[in-house]
Amino acid sequence: MAWQQQDRELLARLDEALQQAARRAGDHLVCRPGCIECCVGPFPITSLDAWRLRRALDELQARDPGRAEAVRHRAEQAVAIMRAEFPGDPATGVLSDEAEALDRFLEKHAALPCPVLDPVAGLCELYEARPISCRTFGPPVRIGEEDLPPCHLCFREAELAEVEACRVVVDPDGLEDRLLQQLGDAETVIAFALLAPFEPGRPPGS
Repeated sequence: MAWQQQDRELLARLDEALQQAARRAGDHLVCRPGCIECCVGPFPITSLDAWRLRRALDELQARDPGRAEAVRHRAEQAVAIMRAEFPGDPATGVLSDEAEALDRFLEKHAALPCPVLDPVAGLCELYEARPISCRTFGPPVRIGEEDLPPCHLCFREAELAEVEACRVVVDPDGLEDRLLQQLGDAETVIAFALLAPFEPGRPPGS
């Protein structure tokens, strides 16, 4: 099976799990279009995430060049702000594995809006291609052996037992990990991914 097909299967599994989480959560889940709680601050994304974003940006370019150019402009502005402290190679956008440097970088730029966010509409311009971290933010989820809490805006009146009853396991078979092991992974952040070619299985910038 080609990795692109496996990636489509991965996203289908995630969407199914998160739809289940939304049904369980009901009114406890307040994530709605226009809420940008999770659209601020850089965070690491995989080469698969980066590839999806670049492909979606190319598709947006074909449909609406003005919107695509606005996304690129915001990405360029964000990269210009982050470049000096980037914990990795700013030419390719590849993050290093220095955890302390990454933590300092993320903390310093925690208020920087995502360049894919339309600042007027408050909507993601590349929503269908959003990274895995974006897809799984909101409800309580389990990824691998880690239980991630829900967004602090959700489940405000819920008891812990209610939260846990809504938890879902995403990617229980570890398909994403297997894909990244197969292709080789290099992490980046969204702004750099939109400007530097990221092709799974090939070194960034090649």
